[in-house]
Amino acid sequence: MKRGKKVIGFDNEKYLKLQSEKILERSKKFDDKLYLEFGGKLFDDYHASRVLPGFEPDSKMRMLLEMKDEAEIILVISAGDIEHGKLRGDLGITYDTEVLRLIDTFKEFGLKVCGVCITRYTGQSSADSFKCHLESLGVKVYRHYNIENYPADVDHIISEDGFGKNDYIETSRRLVIVTAPGPGSGKMAVCLSQLYHEFKRGTRAGYAKFETFPIWNLPLKHAVNLAYEAATADLDDVNMIDPFHLDTYGEKTVNYNRDVEIFPVLNAMFERIYGDSPYKSPTDMGVNMVGNCIIDDEICRNASRQEILRRYYAAACSVLQGTGEKNEVSKLDLLIKSIGLDKSERPVITSALEKAEETSGPAVALELPDGKIITGKATPLLGAASACLLNALKTLGGVNDEITLISPEVLEPICYLKSEHLRNGSSRLHLTETLIALSICSRNDKNAIDAFSCLDLLKNCEAHSTVILSQDEIATFKKLGLNLTCEPTYNTKKLYHR
Repeated sequence: MKRGKKVIGFDNEKYLKLQSEKILERSKKFDDKLYLEFGGKLFDDYHASRVLPGFEPDSKMRMLLEMKDEAEIILVISAGDIEHGKLRGDLGITYDTEVLRLIDTFKEFGLKVCGVCITRYTGQSSADSFKCHLESLGVKVYRHYNIENYPADVDHIISEDGFGKNDYIETSRRLVIVTAPGPGSGKMAVCLSQLYHEFKRGTRAGYAKFETFPIWNLPLKHAVNLAYEAATADLDDVNMIDPFHLDTYGEKTVNYNRDVEIFPVLNAMFERIYGDSPYKSPTDMGVNMVGNCIIDDEICRNASRQEILRRYYAAACSVLQGTGEKNEVSKLDLLIKSIGLDKSERPVITSALEKAEETSGPAVALELPDGKIITGKATPLLGAASACLLNALKTLGGVNDEITLISPEVLEPICYLKSEHLRNGSSRLHLTETLIALSICSRNDKNAIDAFSCLDLLKNCEAHSTVILSQDEIATFKKLGLNLTCEPTYNTKKLYHR
């Protein structure tokens, strides 16, 4: 099967050009130093690539590399997120582990990391342990503290008892990128604290915000902006019309509540430092050009509606697994109802459920690039995910459905190893084992070769399982670039699930 034409709703090259120009333009407004808050992910920004088809996950990194000789990076992580072991949902790793991964990646690209700032520190032992670990690795660590009545009490915040008690983060370059492993880490507060300390040291520093979402020049209830609300349902973020921008310019723009709440602090700080503020609204602070690069609004709307459904299923599964909150699911349920979103808009859901009812067992459905839906059921030798994947690869590779892709000579020893020696309780091959077995067969079997060569065609395809899959299988789906959702139910009624 030939690769279908890629559906594009976003002009990534135009975006790179416009965004770089906007950042450089903003940096020139401040003579000495600019603190640029980078919201979202610097790379691996798969949320943006899902809701804006055509957006490349590494776009921000590519822009940053153009400025790497004059830029350095501060990584920000909340002490509370360390304490609670908060996970980055797309990778399944904790925020503190993600900080280590980010540092390694930045260094590989030749980017300077000047340190890690632990925010909202109140003496958490886990934060202390993480600090010691980082310092043992040669990473500088700084602590910022809870400030009473933040962000309401401006006089207290902009004082020695407010920002003044925070550690000053030492920087040496004129462009300082402030980023984090995820939202709600305290990036803006770190920037504001640095402005306070820079002023005390005689440095005229500025601040700007590079946040991909919400998109300021799209309507408040645009599906792309609502997908951002869905992605941050575990936080208290709410998209809203920027009241300061509306009052000053008479123009409706979209921002979110935390930026609107903190704007008076930023405004007051600039006025106290320079006697005047360069910004009249939270929207003015931003340098986001994403909205100017959408070339097909309908494609992006439809992609965003799919993302909202994916977020709903992910949240529902997290509640069942004990890692999520019910109110998050409730928020997403209300959001879905408010825009008339129906599960039928995600065809793999219906197909998977129908297959499960037909076979009285777990099933997986996968939508191919041409829209055709392939299903798979559990068999004595293969899990439902493995069966579905093999069926999809047969279709893509033009292999007859009756042909067995994995030779018994390869399959039987693996199953025997699992059941007899590893005592797994089941000899069924999970997804990674199936791919390994298929790769072995592809050495000398033409059908296996044809099927295996189509793996890349699965990227960006949609899939749904009628039960929660194992973490290994979920991770494999992600590595293949598939967008997987699962019904919030287990295959058995046992309390322990692998």
